Amino acid sequence: MRKENKLVKWIMISICALFLFVMLVLPLGYIIYTSLSDGVKSFISSVTDEYTIKAMKLTIITTLWAVGINTVFGLCASWCLTRFDFKGKKVISALIDLPLTISPVIAGLVFLLTYGRQSVLYPLLEKFGISIIFAVPGVIIATIFVTFPYISREIIPVLNSIGTDEEEAAALMGMNGFEIFRKITFPHIRWAFLFGVVLCSARAMGEFGAVSVLSGHLKGLTNTLPLHVEMLYQGYDFTGAFAVSSLLILMAVVILILRNILEKK
Repeated sequence: MRKENKLVKWIMISICALFLFVMLVLPLGYIIYTSLSDGVKSFISSVTDEYTIKAMKLTIITTLWAVGINTVFGLCASWCLTRFDFKGKKVISALIDLPLTISPVIAGLVFLLTYGRQSVLYPLLEKFGISIIFAVPGVIIATIFVTFPYISREIIPVLNSIGTDEEEAAALMGMNGFEIFRKITFPHIRWAFLFGVVLCSARAMGEFGAVSVLSGHLKGLTNTLPLHVEMLYQGYDFTGAFAVSSLLILMAVVILILRNILEKK
């Protein structure tokens, strides 16, 4: 066994610890300190404000929609890419990764051009009374777009690693497709699936760029928590902005705990 170099070990640990302190612990600690700088009463007033509650509700609703739709898409896409051979398979795989490489602001502008007043689809949407731009559906669509790779990208490697032998054997024994998925496939991918759901939820709650473009920043209507923080900060309500930011930090900590539990599993 190679002898461990203790000097190198502690240098590496010190670099990691210093980096995490400067880039993570210090800023987060400052946010919490500033949010409580005017007292607990002011903090409670900020986080229980009418518009903060509405922003939180919209954030939760948007996250649930994004996770629900991306769960269906993620399972279908994973099964499609790992269990079937067809032309264009690599193209679909590359397109799934697109939201990870494209700027969320650009994504928002794309949807703005697609569903805005200058779009060929706008007269049809207007005819049926469907509002997407500067409305809640636009916020949901933008969030779905930036989060849809997360679930499928956690499941695909697991499906590739387990192969198809067990599923083929179950099919020969007379199981239908749903039974095979429920009894054979899903037990193998359940932790990867839940891990993907956690990552998708975290990304959805913190999305800013694409949502900012499509929401119109309508206070109390289309503002999620990240947008509400921006409006408070631009309005020089620093205590309120940091107090609401602490809510997002709390939600992130809960998700981080869940992630670590699932990662261990």
